[in-house]
Amino acid sequence: MTVADSAQAQKRANPFLSLNLETALESLGEDYYDIVPAAEFPQHLLRFRNDELLQKLGLESSTVTDEDFIEAFGYFQGVRPFLALRYHGYQFGEYNPNLGDGRGFVYAQVRGTDGKLYDFGTKGSGRTPYSRHADGRLTLKGGVREVLAAEMLHRMGVRTSRCLSLVETGEQLWRGDEPSPTRSSVMIRFSESHIRFGTFERLHYLGRKDLIQKLLDWVIAHYYPHLNDTLPPLTSSGTGNPKENYARFYQELVQRVATLTAQWMAAGFCHAVLNTDNMSITGESFDYGPFAFIPTYNLKFTAAYFDYYGRYSYGNQPAICRWNLQMLQVPLKAVIDEADMEAALEEYYDHYNREYRQLMLSKLGFGEEMPEEAATELVQLTLQLLAESQVEYPEFFWQLRQQFSPEWRENSDCIFGPMETDSELFAAWQKAYFHLLQFVGTADLEPMRERMAKYNPQTVILRPKIEAIWEPIAQEDNWQPFYDLLNQIKKD
Repeated sequence: MTVADSAQAQKRANPFLSLNLETALESLGEDYYDIVPAAEFPQHLLRFRNDELLQKLGLESSTVTDEDFIEAFGYFQGVRPFLALRYHGYQFGEYNPNLGDGRGFVYAQVRGTDGKLYDFGTKGSGRTPYSRHADGRLTLKGGVREVLAAEMLHRMGVRTSRCLSLVETGEQLWRGDEPSPTRSSVMIRFSESHIRFGTFERLHYLGRKDLIQKLLDWVIAHYYPHLNDTLPPLTSSGTGNPKENYARFYQELVQRVATLTAQWMAAGFCHAVLNTDNMSITGESFDYGPFAFIPTYNLKFTAAYFDYYGRYSYGNQPAICRWNLQMLQVPLKAVIDEADMEAALEEYYDHYNREYRQLMLSKLGFGEEMPEEAATELVQLTLQLLAESQVEYPEFFWQLRQQFSPEWRENSDCIFGPMETDSELFAAWQKAYFHLLQFVGTADLEPMRERMAKYNPQTVILRPKIEAIWEPIAQEDNWQPFYDLLNQIKKD
């Protein structure tokens, strides 16, 4: 490289710092956030970059260097202000007014190539007014786990935030749940919104109806803009009434949360900490701490070691998410008719059950045009079989995908050889699967195989797999197993 080339390279603009950033959140005003500085770190090692997300930003991965990531998301150069959001929340059923972004902030907002508004949110970027006695940092293992959770859920079709980057920062941290000292990191979360149920709950706590309405108008304008378009009114009172849009917003949020919960359950995912401050106002999954994918079908499976009574167990997730929606009614009833919200919430389980049944049918290979009674019976028998046999949950569906054959449509005895057993339950399951196959035409058998490939990946990151890729990082600073696992998640 010539001296001129070197000088030109140094002058090259960082693509992240050249993005057309928006100030939508900033425009709300400082009743909703605090302006905070980013921490300075002794080291900046890029451990993960999500090139898939660059496309959504209109960037080509070949034009974005590792140094660009580090400058923007390690040194936090070129963007101000950083907004630490204020919120409260119900944590394990108890209201906590001492919350807020304690180790992160909204770094920037940007419009994606799909036209949606997205946040760059940090995790591990230093202390804020809401850090309390904590250090505002993220352990490297915690960052690795969140990258894996988000990419795995995305692969499985769950509506989730994702990680844009993970930078190791060279500090030693002390934690009670990891061997310490442990390494530190800062992560950038790419999500639709960091507005939480708890953001509204704080405003109710403060008695600020005006700020609740202002925030709700803002949320609808930016995340539910179709509600401000020419939709049919809910009542005969005519269009153009904001209160009708408010009721529609809550109705749609109920549906989004029901869908998300059904996606978690079908994927075998246990979030572990479904406090109201971890519930997004857009119905998007985010903030992964002690999550786990279930090894076997067990409704009592609990992911967090501190969830002593199983409040956030795998099987409780649908009820907990409904409860969180019910608690959200408390602040929202300042501007939304309570009867409208109750009517919307009454539909929660109907929507959840429809979504969950179809997702499970998809894992079994079947599309939407199946007889309801026969489809419901097969799903119920599948769950009973999984519970009784305690076969590994992801392995069951992977083997189903691998062994699926058109012959199954001709002979029920051929269905799923490795599960051969003399149990009456398995025989009933085979019969139900065979019965539903009779409603599938010959031309639809290949789409069944494709559907199973979409919903049943070979690789699911059960806890032993995460520990297996963390050990070489911790012991040898060997990141290759981590990158190999990410590639497996994407490809299979």
